[in-house]
Amino acid sequence: MRRIAVVLGIGLIAAGAVWTFQGYGTLKGSFMTGSRMWLWIGIACIVAGLVVLVSTFVANRP
Repeated sequence: MRRIAVVLGIGLIAAGAVWTFQGYGTLKGSFMTGSRMWLWIGIACIVAGLVVLVSTFVANRP
């Protein structure tokens, strides 16, 4: 179960980073480029991914 949470957390952070850069306009070539909505969705995904990772490692201390 811990591996699933780690993969989920890393996936959320990776997707959130892409969406954040597209929303900010750094990554070009998508309908999301320059859209502030995707900037905020990306930031929310990064935060959610960090919460998942931190809670996974704090809750499963040996």
